[in-house]
Amino acid sequence: MVIIKELKDFVDVHGVLLAASGVPAVLYQQLFEKLSSETFDGGSFFQIELCENGKQKRLVLSCDTLLKDSQIFLVDHAWSFRLPDARNQLQEIPELVKRMATLMCVADEFDLEACENVTGECGQVSINEAKENPQDIIDRELCKAREEDRDVLWLELEDFQIDDEMLCSLDLSSKLPNLVGLNLWGNKLETIESVAQTVGGFNQLRALWLNENPVLKHCGTVLRNILLDLLPQLEIYNSQFTHNYSQWALGFCAGIYGAEKPVDKEQRACPLKDVTELDLSNRSIHNLSNKVFNPLELPLLTSLNLRGNPLDQNSAENLLELLHGFINLQSLEVDIPGPLGSSAVKIAETLPNLSSINGVSASKILEEEKVIVDSNLEPRLPEWSNGEPLIDRILRAMWMYLMTYRLADEEKLDETPVWYMMDVLGSALRHSDVPNFKIVPFLFMPDGKITSAISYSVMWPNNDVHKGEECTRDYLPGIGEDKQRSSRLTAWFHTPEYYFIQMHDQYYHKLHSTAFRYPVRRDSQTQSIRPNDGRPLLVYTDNVQVEEFLNRPEFVLTDDIKKADVVWTSMQIDEEFKKIAGLKDHQYVNQFPFEACIVMKHHLAQTIQQAHGDPEWFQITYNLETQLSELIGDYLVRDKEGQNNLWILKPWNMARTIDTTVTGYLPTIIRLMETGPKICQKYIENPTLFKGRKFDLRYIVLLRSVQPLEIFLSDIFWVRLANNQYTLKESSLSDYETHFTVMNYRGQLNHINTDEFVSEFEHEHNERWVGIHEKVRAMIRAVFESASALHPEMHCPTARAIYGVDVMIDSAFQPKLLEVTYCPDCTRACKYDVKAVVGSGEIIKGSEFFNDIFGCLFLNESRHVSQL
Repeated sequence: MVIIKELKDFVDVHGVLLAASGVPAVLYQQLFEKLSSETFDGGSFFQIELCENGKQKRLVLSCDTLLKDSQIFLVDHAWSFRLPDARNQLQEIPELVKRMATLMCVADEFDLEACENVTGECGQVSINEAKENPQDIIDRELCKAREEDRDVLWLELEDFQIDDEMLCSLDLSSKLPNLVGLNLWGNKLETIESVAQTVGGFNQLRALWLNENPVLKHCGTVLRNILLDLLPQLEIYNSQFTHNYSQWALGFCAGIYGAEKPVDKEQRACPLKDVTELDLSNRSIHNLSNKVFNPLELPLLTSLNLRGNPLDQNSAENLLELLHGFINLQSLEVDIPGPLGSSAVKIAETLPNLSSINGVSASKILEEEKVIVDSNLEPRLPEWSNGEPLIDRILRAMWMYLMTYRLADEEKLDETPVWYMMDVLGSALRHSDVPNFKIVPFLFMPDGKITSAISYSVMWPNNDVHKGEECTRDYLPGIGEDKQRSSRLTAWFHTPEYYFIQMHDQYYHKLHSTAFRYPVRRDSQTQSIRPNDGRPLLVYTDNVQVEEFLNRPEFVLTDDIKKADVVWTSMQIDEEFKKIAGLKDHQYVNQFPFEACIVMKHHLAQTIQQAHGDPEWFQITYNLETQLSELIGDYLVRDKEGQNNLWILKPWNMARTIDTTVTGYLPTIIRLMETGPKICQKYIENPTLFKGRKFDLRYIVLLRSVQPLEIFLSDIFWVRLANNQYTLKESSLSDYETHFTVMNYRGQLNHINTDEFVSEFEHEHNERWVGIHEKVRAMIRAVFESASALHPEMHCPTARAIYGVDVMIDSAFQPKLLEVTYCPDCTRACKYDVKAVVGSGEIIKGSEFFNDIFGCLFLNESRHVSQL
């Protein structure tokens, strides 16, 4: 044991960590001293300010200047946890809830004291102050119009709790027939009839706001189509442009038209000629019509914002040609990738008059060949509904702040990552693509052992910082566009939605255009491998069940791997293993080459999708390492359409649900990429239940040959049951014993014999098991046919293997493939005698399981298996 007393000891023990974290060597002494004395001196250098209307905090330098690499600061970890434990910890520790809610700016009830002190220039407003009645507003507008000898052209009735009955009673179309703008945002309108009856008579209406009314949730698209037919002059509907938009809509966005000036009384020929800045962001513009938007109408335009518009009826080339005509245009805001293409460099080259694109200098874009640039993304700010539990707010907002690490020593890497929330100093560091600070986790081991490690973060300036400047960090250090940087920033910022939706649409159409031709089935060609002289086959194995239960005379166990006829191991058998173990080509092994195409989750999804596209027996799945944009698009489409948006994240190559998470929150999905490569698969939210509990099924598949495909299904399969009643309550999603079924390694294992399960299942659901079983057989055959057709390199004449195939059944009794597992745990198959539920119905002894498996694979028998 090393007790660290001097800098040399510190560097010797922490050298690898120091190098990996990038801490400059010039700061080692200072870091050692601060760690040894537990010096947290950030308060002398920084101050924390509220921003974004109190929903975020930022860190500002309060001292004169900090030079690059001149100081290093300790940041404490206010909360460290493993993800499955997060909710329980918050429920058990009220003070933790209070502290986290304050750090994350989601704590209305805990900020009362601060609110009492922030009166300032705003003064005080009585919460009981009466709000005007809608009829009073109308009467006042009519009176004012009569006095000025004009019509009422604009009416603001936002947030008046107006319901359908009240809206009809106001008789707006009779009293105010010439309205140009009507704002009904945030009321309680629920039916199409009342809205259509009220606004249908406004022949001059150009702008209508019904945002945040219940009617939009139930029938928004239908209502939109009806109103566009009824209102031929409508140009702006719910803040978005209609296909009828004209110079008036552009003028509204430019501030020319609005409540104070609904129309141009002078009826000038070029009402937009003096406009220099135009913000058209998030207006759902599909076609940037050059009849309305052109240099003749907007000759002085210098600044243009086109963010958040699909512009899908214009080609990138046509849009660039149109913008090229605006000779005074200097500043452009646009989604990249987006309607102008996927390269900021190309945009800058095509529009040489631009001085900036998305807030970044055009010259810098060209100099550094920046493909994607953006300095003005809007941050995701905490939102919550009235009465939402504080713990739920924290569990959602925490993904804006959390950082992660994984413990490791010389022998083992911890399978479950640690997530942590930094203290108020570290949490106030916001993002910048050009940060002036770097911050990393650091484990201080005062006695040289990881068991005594204390976790901190350390931060230091990586650029000169001056008084009053905001201190920032890069949320994605070392991650460029080759690792989907722009898409991953969606975890913290509102990124261009239409781009992701477009990527998803392309992927969807690709999947649904896939047509798989099943290979011609050929007769079996394998034969028994038992020697002609009748001697038994020598088997080398490290599998405890094979050692215990393989006892038929045709097979004899051996400890000498070089002499074995059959090598049955859980180790990966690659060329290096063969060389070290001395294996020869004639020896049979229980692995097929390139079987990763089915046993690694991302490859399994790719194999199925290449062959079958989007089959009904496989949930839509994305490889987050390469398909994050498509996943984000899918999530956004489901969100807009009100579909279920629960997803399950699974590591590529881990078993037993390690690091597996169920979530319906997009930032969580994206941030979980940081703990290792994963797939994101649509969660089966409506599974068939067994006595109210979730279950899945483990089947054993025997693969004797890939080409021709010889595949068998064991008559033995078993059910795996969750321990708790199934629910989709958000508070249950982290409950392992509700949403997961593998209880061999955690939780309480509740075994039920397969024949009992099938009998009770049929009685509970009035559904014959034989029909489900046939669907399972066809599905499994399709999976292995796909692998055989797409990956002929799997074929190996000296390979024989078994695989675990996990299946769930949805509420329509459609089997769904979950995963395929190499060298499956067959403890239950060996432990229990079961009655066959298909075929003969005989009792199958568990002790004979591996005798039957080896008989099929190596002796060409078919006892208690059936060929697929």
